[in-house]
Amino acid sequence: MNITIDKELYELLGDNHQMTSAETPLRPDAFVKSDEEKIINIENHFYTIMEEMGLDMTDDSLKGTPHRVAKMFIKEIFYGLNPANKPKIAVFENSYQYDKMLVEANINFNSTCEHHFLPIIGKAHVGYVSSGKVIGLSKLNRIVDYYSRRPQVQERLIMQIFNELKSALNTDDVIVVMEAKHLCVSSRGIKDESSFTSTIQYGGIFERKENRDDFFNLMQKEK
Repeated sequence: MNITIDKELYELLGDNHQMTSAETPLRPDAFVKSDEEKIINIENHFYTIMEEMGLDMTDDSLKGTPHRVAKMFIKEIFYGLNPANKPKIAVFENSYQYDKMLVEANINFNSTCEHHFLPIIGKAHVGYVSSGKVIGLSKLNRIVDYYSRRPQVQERLIMQIFNELKSALNTDDVIVVMEAKHLCVSSRGIKDESSFTSTIQYGGIFERKENRDDFFNLMQKEK
C-alpha cells in the first residue's frame, strides 16, 4: 500500500468517525515520562506548530500559549488517559434494600474527537439496578468525566463507561445513553450545526423493552 492510499484510508476512517479498538490506543511506554516532561515536550512542539502557521511568537499575547496548551492537555483535557487519575470507585452495601431503577440524568461531559482533536460536548444518562451494591451519585459523574477526558470516539466512550459501571457494581443491569454535538461535524466538513449524535449501551434487565421505556421516561423527566 503506497502513501497516497494510506492517506486516503486514514481520511476515510476519520471522516466516518470510525474506531479501530474498543480500548483507547495507548503505547506500552505511554506513562514512562512524567507529566512535567510531557508538558515541556508538548510546549516545544506546539511552539513550532504556531510558528509554522506564521504567528509572531515574540508577541506578548502568544508567548505563554504553548505552555498553557501543553499544561491544559496533560492536566485537564486529556487527564483521563492516565490510569493514575482514575477516580476511586467506592461501592456500598444496599442496606436500605432499594431494588428498583436508579437514574442519574443530564451528566454534562466534554470530550475530544480523536480524528480531528475538536470538542465533543454533550450529556450522559446512566441507570442501573442494584445487585446488592450501590455507588455514590457523584461517582457516576466522575466516571463519565474520566473516560471523556481523552481522545475519543463516542461509541468507544459509551462502552468504556458501561463496562466500568458493570464491573464496579457487579451487575449487568446497567444502561447508558449519550447525546453529543461533535464540533468536527459542525465547524468543519459538512458544517451541520444542528445535528447531534446519540448512542446507547445496555444489558441485563434493560434487554427488555419495558425496562428501557421506564428508563427513558425517567430520563425525559429530568430534561
